[in-house]
Amino acid sequence: MKKPAAICLIALLFFNWYGYRIVIGMLTKDADKLLERKIDNNDYHESQLVEFKVPIIIPYQPSQSDFERCYGEIEIEGKYYTYVKRKIENGYLILKCIANDSKEQIKAAGNDYFQLANGLAHSDSKQHKTNVAKTLMGDYDDRTIDYTFQCPPTILHKDAMNQASCLFQTCLAIPHQPPDADRS
Repeated sequence: MKKPAAICLIALLFFNWYGYRIVIGMLTKDADKLLERKIDNNDYHESQLVEFKVPIIIPYQPSQSDFERCYGEIEIEGKYYTYVKRKIENGYLILKCIANDSKEQIKAAGNDYFQLANGLAHSDSKQHKTNVAKTLMGDYDDRTIDYTFQCPPTILHKDAMNQASCLFQTCLAIPHQPPDADRS
């Protein structure tokens, strides 16, 4: 009687540590696949789409007149959006996304379970609870950071270019030709 009880308690402990994360991950993947299938079948209304404009600083970037299907997702202020289509126009990347409400609900349920299982449900600040849950859960943060580099105007002056070309004249000359390899 003690062995089965101990095994059940250990199984419950492992579920509290890792099992619910696996279940939440599987449910999230299923919700993502279902939404992707819905998008691929054009089973959505155009009014559900949210448009994001992102400036692109790339020289000679061609513009597109039509949208093309793209895959991916983005999280903005705790709300998940799945990419539906994109186009590049006048130096902007225009993304049309659909809200992924099912993923948001699954993640919220996982955070609530984590808080209840670890005694964090009676904390005063909701923001503090969420930060603790996110820190302890160890989710991968795949946010990308875009950098924009601009050349200072002083480098573009003609004098600066002439000074840079003098570097080629400072190289040492080779005193003579290296010997040929003897193949015997």
